[in-house]
Parts: sequence; C-alpha cells; structure tokens
Amino acid sequence: MTNSFDELADADCIFIIGSNTTVAHPLVATRLYQAKAKGAKILVADPRKIQMALFADVAVRQRLGSDVALLNGMMHVIVKNGWHNQAFIEERTEGFEDFLKVIEQFPPERASELSEVAVDDIVRMAEYYAKAQNGSIVYCMGITQHTTGVDNVKSLANLAMLCGHIGRPSTGVNPLRGQNNVQGACDMGGLPNVYPGYQAVTVPEIKEKFEKAWNATLSANVGLTVVEMVNGIEEGKVKAMVVLGENPLVSDPNAGHVRHALEQLEFLCVIDIFPTPTTQLAHVVLPGASYAEKEGTFTNSERRVQRVRQAIDPVGDARPDWQIIRDLSNRVGYPMKYGSAEEIYEEIRQLTPSYAGITYERIEGEGLCWPCPTTDHPGTPYLHKDRFARGKGLFHAIDYREPAEIPDAAYPFWLTTGRSYAHYHTGTLTRVSAHLDREMREVLLEMHPEDAGAYGVKDGDMVRVSSRRGTVTAKVQVTDRIGKGVLFMPFHFAESAANVLTNAALDPVCKIPEYKVCAVKVEKAA
Repeated sequence: MTNSFDELADADCIFIIGSNTTVAHPLVATRLYQAKAKGAKILVADPRKIQMALFADVAVRQRLGSDVALLNGMMHVIVKNGWHNQAFIEERTEGFEDFLKVIEQFPPERASELSEVAVDDIVRMAEYYAKAQNGSIVYCMGITQHTTGVDNVKSLANLAMLCGHIGRPSTGVNPLRGQNNVQGACDMGGLPNVYPGYQAVTVPEIKEKFEKAWNATLSANVGLTVVEMVNGIEEGKVKAMVVLGENPLVSDPNAGHVRHALEQLEFLCVIDIFPTPTTQLAHVVLPGASYAEKEGTFTNSERRVQRVRQAIDPVGDARPDWQIIRDLSNRVGYPMKYGSAEEIYEEIRQLTPSYAGITYERIEGEGLCWPCPTTDHPGTPYLHKDRFARGKGLFHAIDYREPAEIPDAAYPFWLTTGRSYAHYHTGTLTRVSAHLDREMREVLLEMHPEDAGAYGVKDGDMVRVSSRRGTVTAKVQVTDRIGKGVLFMPFHFAESAANVLTNAALDPVCKIPEYKVCAVKVEKAA
C-alpha cells in the first residue's frame, strides 16, 4: 500500500475495485465505513454485487477481464472535461503524451461496450474520483489475478497520477494483501527475481553483497514462479520441492495438472501445521509451528513491521519454520548458524535498507512502516511524498486485451473465483473450526436466476461444472449477486476445488495465473 489503513477513514472518495473488502479484509472495511460516515463518496467496481456495493454512491459490475477498458474510459472522461491535475502531471510525471494517445481511443461509449458498464456510471465515477480532495484507490486480487494483471495495476497508477491523488495522506494506490504476511514474504525475497528489499538478483553489485554476507556463490539468473515450478517438474527441470505453509493442490490453477506434476517429483517435503491434500502426496511431512508458537516479525499490507511473540510451546513435534529450514540447510551442505529469530532479523536489517532502522526495541507496540532507513527515522506511513522511487512517475500507455479464455458455444459461461465470509484460502485452518464449518459446510456455486431458469436449476440442486481442464460438482445458490452468464465459486473446498477449473495462463510480466476468468459449461447432475 502506498498509504496506511487509518488514512482510508479520512479520504473523501474511495474507489474499490476487485476487492470484496468486507469478506477478505473486514478490518480495512471498517475504515471504509468510517469514511462513508464522514461523507466520503464510495465507488465500487466488481463483477459481483458485494456487500460494499450496498453502501456505494456508484456500484458497477464490469465484464470479467475488462478493467483496463473501464479505467481508460474513466480517464478519457477526466481528460476531456479538464478534471485532471495538470500541475501534478507537469511537475511529477513523464510519458503523458503517449498515454493520452491511447486514452483518446476509449470514449465512454466504447468503454461501456467493452466493460458492460453504463456510460452514465463511467462518467459519475470519473467525476467523483477526479474532483475529490483526497481520492484513494483500494484493490485486491480481482485486479491482479489476470493475464492482464500488470496492465490493470499500471492503469490504476495512471488514474492516481492523472488526478494527483498520490504522495499525500488519504490518497494513493492501495493493494490489500491476501494473507497476513504476504508483504513480509515479498520483502524478504520470496520472489524469483529479487533478494530481500527488492534488490535485483541480476545486478552484479547486489549479487556480490549477498554472496559476501552469506558466504555462498549465488546465481545471477531469475528463478521460477510457482506455476513455472510446476511446469518445470514435467519438463524435468525440477526434481525436488519443499512446500512451506502452502496447499498447491487446492490453491494453484489447473489443480489436476498440479497433482500430476507433484506425483512425478523424486522428493516432496511439506511443512505445515495441519494435514492437507498436498501433505498426502509428500514423501516427508514436517510439523511446523503456528503463529502462537514462535517468535519473529510479520509485515502487513501497509508495510508495518510487527512483532510476533511466542505465547505457547510448540505442540507435539512441531518446530518454528526457521529452525526446520536451518537444519535442512545444514544437512544438505550449506551451514546456517542462526540461534534465534531475532538474530535472523538483525541480518535482515543489515542487508535490507528499507528495514535498517527498524529494531526489535522500536517495534514494541504498534510497529513501524518501512521505509525506515535509520534508527531515528519515524517510519513512513505514506509513500511518494515529494518524488517517486524512479524520480518522476511514469504514465504507461495501456491498451485493452481480452482475457486468455472467453466463453464460446462449448463453454458458454464465465467463471470467477474468490473467498467466502466463513472460510479462508484453502480451508486448512478454518474448515477444522466447528463454528466456521457450520457457517458454510460445502461449496455454493452462485448462478443468476435467468440462467438457473434456462437450465431448469433451483436453489440446492447439484450441477457439474466443467472447463477445458476438469470437472467438479457443486450445489447451486440462485442469486442476483452475480450477473447473467457469470458463475462465482469460492475456492476453499478440496472436494469441489474451483481450481480444478481455473486457467494457468500467465501474465507475461509478473507470471501470475488468471484465477479470476475462465470459460465453463454447466450440466444438471443426476
């Protein structure tokens, strides 16, 4: 996030796109409600009629995969009406002329045709956001999990820069991370192209810095993403795998292909705190410790580094992940001597400039937001105050591209996936809770009333849903939350895994799979 959670409550316009905030980030949603109570305009763009749409000043359901068209249409309206911030554009950005050439091709009528959002709604959203004093954008994986995910994010950055809604409190472009420490995992180099602190593996000086610190020879090549690892197994490039706190048989796209690949591994080790479908394939399962059984830090969506303190001893043979990784490393020939989580964190501070000033002592209590380069620095609640990291912000000329797979005669429905209010991710934790399981015990496939009528389906009927990759059985929930011709399915349920159906087509830049769009057909089950 460029800004902090609390700042959202003081924005006077909040544009929520691709984020079912009340379900996936309920504490963030409280700030959105606070802003609404203070008079903020709330704009919602989501293919489903989510809870936040009930409180919105404008709520639209765009066609799946049409985010770039919708955003370009809004920006066309803003420029045409002179609502853009010309002073900010001239002082702090570049690339505006090339950007304008593309935006000119998206009058609201064309944007409406591509996105299926009414022209009047496109104009109203553009006006509310552009004329706000402090406009904030909130998005989540409904924006990123597309083959155009990078285009979508760049388009949101274009919108913020066009109106000067960045670099100030209660503005910005604010992605909500999908899990509690995803930001921290990325900060620590949990990406194939960077070391901790987003320091590129391809830069010789950076590579030498980490080789010296770790007393090891490191590769200058970019590694593989998760989907590329799975493909690499079948290509003979990946022979062994350690899976830590992840359940790819339920969470990864085209799950049938994932199973087939993992079964070919010479060695699969899974570290987790509960049995999962993935642990069933493992040669070795090592019991990890839960958050309450270990020390360390988490970094949340607003870049806030916070202490994790051990509350109870690890249960049974469970051990903290860092100890398991240390001992595995020692046994395969690379010695690690770490004696505590704090010792590891001190190494992080030495090698990661944005964390350098954040000590254990300083994060007693509420924690600090990076970048925090020195021990007397107060932390950074919002980014880009006076300049962007690259100097001037770069407008990108983004044209519209269709999703990798669209409905046709054989597979006439759009399918999108997401979370339910009762469960989390692959259900490894929530489905062993009796209270949460009672709330939602099986997958419910949302289907529009007109589609249900056409197929002779009613509430509670079982249907088979098939894509080009597989078939699952699900119980129908007839609802107008979803548009005609579109189906929604939560992905928490291994026995009816939505990701058996989803498409593993990748964004060409960041290699994220297209979880949010695929084509399916429906048949009433016997």
